[in-house]
Amino acid sequence: MIEVRGLTKRYGSTVAVGGLDFDVRPGVVTGFLGPNGSGKSTTMRMIIGLDRPDAGTAHINGTPYHRLAWPLREVGALLEARTFHPGRSAENHLAALAAGNGIPRARVRAVLDTVGLSDVAARRAGGFSLGMSQRLGIAAALLGDPPVLLFDEPVNGLDPEGVRWLRGLVTSLAAEGRTVLLSSHLISEMALTADRLIVIGRGALLADSSVAELTREGRSLEEAFFELTGDSAEYRGNDHAQHRRTR
Repeated sequence: MIEVRGLTKRYGSTVAVGGLDFDVRPGVVTGFLGPNGSGKSTTMRMIIGLDRPDAGTAHINGTPYHRLAWPLREVGALLEARTFHPGRSAENHLAALAAGNGIPRARVRAVLDTVGLSDVAARRAGGFSLGMSQRLGIAAALLGDPPVLLFDEPVNGLDPEGVRWLRGLVTSLAAEGRTVLLSSHLISEMALTADRLIVIGRGALLADSSVAELTREGRSLEEAFFELTGDSAEYRGNDHAQHRRTR
């Protein structure tokens, strides 16, 4: 599981993340929602050690990321789509990751097949579309067969078939007992995919609840989201203000 306690990150006088506390448990898809600039990506970067918190802790199965002996075997993450050398083929990119983490070469072909890239495994990754790059990033996250997975906006660039495929993938991973944290700006997709939701705004926790609880009494997830984050949105246009006045 993922345990976050008092996680805080500042950039000068700006508090990007302020004292977050939450758990992400195995066996369910946990959605991570918030307006633009709410601190979701910063939080996920701190969980996997890409950013250092100013205060607080983030543990994966009781251990900080930087102390994991074989990180890719413990946690897989997709935070940015194009984190590969553009001159390498998809297969060689994954093979290099496998070699550096003591992962059998057979896993490379297995994950390429899982994400639907077997037919283009020998192509240079620099020529991939955004959707194909996302699939390669997901393959890298799955490479070590980790029990914990983090996906930040993984549907970006995917066509409708790809979005449906990803929905099935993350659901099946959770059904296997893995811990899955999924960030997305698509509230409708979260309604179809997530079992629980962590909602933040301006770096603060606004909700940690099941989707069923948030949508009780016939309320849509979109309505619940805007009620929670209305005062935390970075930008609020006239339509949103009118929505809040007429509720």
